[in-house]
Amino acid sequence: MNRRAVSVDTDFLTREEDGRRFIEGYFAVFGSFYNLWEDARETIDPGAFNLGRDTDVRALTNHDTTLVLGRTTAGTLRLWVDERGLYGVIELNEADQDAVNLYERVKRRDVTQCSFGFDILDDMPITENGKTVWHLRDVKLYEVSVCTFPAYEETGVQARKKELETINKRKGEAWALEMKKKLKGETAC
Repeated sequence: MNRRAVSVDTDFLTREEDGRRFIEGYFAVFGSFYNLWEDARETIDPGAFNLGRDTDVRALTNHDTTLVLGRTTAGTLRLWVDERGLYGVIELNEADQDAVNLYERVKRRDVTQCSFGFDILDDMPITENGKTVWHLRDVKLYEVSVCTFPAYEETGVQARKKELETINKRKGEAWALEMKKKLKGETAC
């Protein structure tokens, strides 16, 4: 398994309640397409997230493990899945100046994107008209990040390219085997 990151354009909200500050919004949206490279994309299927299994998820800034904003086991990050996607609420630590600064950047709309880190447990590639879409059906969620410039991690894209090459090679081999059988009269035309 490869740890991956998917970038998402989102409309994060900031709010203050009882002297506490929150950042919230969708970290993933079902059915949206995330470009890998030309003619290759991924999409997240409903049911891909298993928050009953993935109970220790962190909220980070720019995937930086030293800039933890919240954590599900601490109750400072709440995540749930609805019909649209993966929604999260981060309660900020008022004593953490990095978190407060990020809150103000999100509030001013200087930072508006997010990403999430995961391993793929189950997916299905579908190729039509020379374009491939991987449907992510089950992922192991590690973290969600509020990001300045979210992007796929290069290793994840390279892994997908290699997987597509293997799929196309297998299709070619299957086609060649079928043609050999037809030529030998082993199958009907």
